[in-house]
Amino acid sequence: MSGLLVRDAMILTLDPRRGTTPFQGDVLVEGTRIAAVGVGLEAGPGVEVIDGRGKLLMPGLVNAHTHSSETFFRGRYEKMPLEVWLLYAYPLLMGPVIDGELLHMRSLLLATESLKAGVTAMTDCFFDPPAHDLDRLGIVFSAYELAGIRATVSSDVINIPTLEALPFAGDVFPPDIRQLIDFGPMIGAPAYLDFCRAAIAAFHGRAGRLNFQIAPSAPQRCTPDLLTGCFDLARTHGLPFHCHVLETVTQAVTGRELYGGSLVRYMGDLGVLGRNTTIAHSVWVDDADMALMGRAGVSVVHNAVSNLKLGAGVAPVRRLIEAGVTLALGTDGVSSNDTASIFDVMRVAGLLHGASGPDAGTWLSAAELLRAATLGGARSAMLDDVCGSLEPGKAADMILIDLDDCAFLPLNDVARHLVYAANGSNVRTAIVAGEVVMRDRRMTRFDEDALFAEIRDRVPAYLEAHGLVEQRNALLEPYFAEIHRRSAASHSGVYRYAGDAALRHRNWSFGEPAAGRS
Repeated sequence: MSGLLVRDAMILTLDPRRGTTPFQGDVLVEGTRIAAVGVGLEAGPGVEVIDGRGKLLMPGLVNAHTHSSETFFRGRYEKMPLEVWLLYAYPLLMGPVIDGELLHMRSLLLATESLKAGVTAMTDCFFDPPAHDLDRLGIVFSAYELAGIRATVSSDVINIPTLEALPFAGDVFPPDIRQLIDFGPMIGAPAYLDFCRAAIAAFHGRAGRLNFQIAPSAPQRCTPDLLTGCFDLARTHGLPFHCHVLETVTQAVTGRELYGGSLVRYMGDLGVLGRNTTIAHSVWVDDADMALMGRAGVSVVHNAVSNLKLGAGVAPVRRLIEAGVTLALGTDGVSSNDTASIFDVMRVAGLLHGASGPDAGTWLSAAELLRAATLGGARSAMLDDVCGSLEPGKAADMILIDLDDCAFLPLNDVARHLVYAANGSNVRTAIVAGEVVMRDRRMTRFDEDALFAEIRDRVPAYLEAHGLVEQRNALLEPYFAEIHRRSAASHSGVYRYAGDAALRHRNWSFGEPAAGRS
């Protein structure tokens, strides 16, 4: 059996016994799994020995929420609330779908960036309108298989028309605009569930590290039968049920206006909160929501950077943890974040929640953030028995970090250095399922230089065409901006903005949209 031995490294196991206390030692890998963690371990015949001196060995990070669909839109947008930004990153008035070769490159680029930033497992909420296509989903799986990353991938679904999932739409949108974005009947629950069953059969468990998940986009965007059908299917197969919930103030008002209460309570009434449920964002939740989520055992993915860039607000993370919710961390897509680095998310989250109040005891610690970035993310993907810590029997998903780097000199507390000083460029080696998939910051399974050259050659034309799509969608921006403005002005529940926004939010309006975004 093939294997490897990382010898004489500083080891951070993050297991329940050792936590964030490091020790100098070895990790032995047999096949795809960790065989032993200790001191003075010996390598048998045919075992590769990696010199760990001057390196930190720790579990690979888990990006619990991202969208590969945005990867080519890095650095393209700013100063847009979610409801406006969606028009450009996920345009209602679509252009041609991205071709298969670009789809492969886009997915491979995200996997490459992730591994170089120490992410060995990620959850990709792949969104590919206008249809759900097994062949196109297979292209994404093939890219991740090539890269060597561990990935949980969905084909996110929406089956309620956009305007029916927003408050105030009947007043804001004139008839001609409503007609323009009336695309006819959307996919029904039976058809989507059949697609998911086919995807599970085709892709779940592929290469021993690729999985499928069930992902209704949001409770207000999916019919009740679709939500309950997805939840039942997820539980039957032991898959995550992954859903965006209460990301923005508009969504908080959506629950009140369309469902007579919180969207979390609506999900509870439908019976779709449980161990399998992962809620992305969870910003505008109240005490009753958090208590319900904690009792159900759900996971929440905190997307601190994306929430700040899109002006979504600050999630009550400490309160969620106290309620019994599992905390994971996500980057969200590369368009709403601009990197795929969980190191960035840890640092921002650690700093952001220091502004939550004067009681320093409630602020997030480096140990809590590292746990969220590893074990918490693994649990959210139903992989807590697979990865997230260095323990015998678990998959050998590990990263080696160079300690001879400015971020660790001098070395005081390794957990705090990782959260507040490291940025991912310190990651030298990434190992997934016992295989070195990045060595000395070079991908081992494919030619990354050729990938980058092809992206530089082909993607500019794609982005130029996308610019024309953006120009078409700019027509819709004032209406979505007005819905956001009305929602912020009418919301009377919990408040999740920081600073003096509470004093000013009722008196502002958006200016005219730019003629296209570039």
